[in-house]
Amino acid sequence: MNRKTPFFLLMFLFAVQGFAQNTEPIGVIETTEGTIYIQLFGETPKHKASFIELATEGYWDSLSFNRVIPNFVAQAGCPDTEEGFNDPDYLLEPEFVKGITHVYGAVGAGRDDNPGKLSARCQFYIVQNKNGLHRLDDNYTVFGQVIKGMDVVDKIVLVKRDSNDEPLTPITLSVKIIQMTKAEIKNMAENLR
Repeated sequence: MNRKTPFFLLMFLFAVQGFAQNTEPIGVIETTEGTIYIQLFGETPKHKASFIELATEGYWDSLSFNRVIPNFVAQAGCPDTEEGFNDPDYLLEPEFVKGITHVYGAVGAGRDDNPGKLSARCQFYIVQNKNGLHRLDDNYTVFGQVIKGMDVVDKIVLVKRDSNDEPLTPITLSVKIIQMTKAEIKNMAENLR
């Protein structure tokens, strides 16, 4: 082994570390209707970290989209139950950020009517209304944005559902986190569908 080998190895390790630091975590939701990619916002660090943690643990992988309403939202995660809204391990303080609103494809955290507007971190929804749902701004935390797969969300909200807006045929999920560069994210977002 010549003396340059450790230097090149060290340079390679720095390059790999630099590449890793130039990527961002992206949520990938695989459903029976297709795949949805979500950019998670750094401006909502608690909700971002919570989504990553639950995805990494496989929390949602046994659940489904439990509430789908055309021109409103596709909601997934724990059902609307007292446990989902009252378990302190699954509640988060709201993170309302000026300029991050309920536009088409926004990803928000579900909650009940609690006065502190605490998020039920076990639930998330995707805004399907093309005009947005700005009446929800500053009431529900938006922590991400769909960058690919809104055609999938559009299909999900149109399935046959019962009187509680739950799909008659379950739309199951598998949620994971991948790393993407800013250029890859930008390219995906520019081709939103």
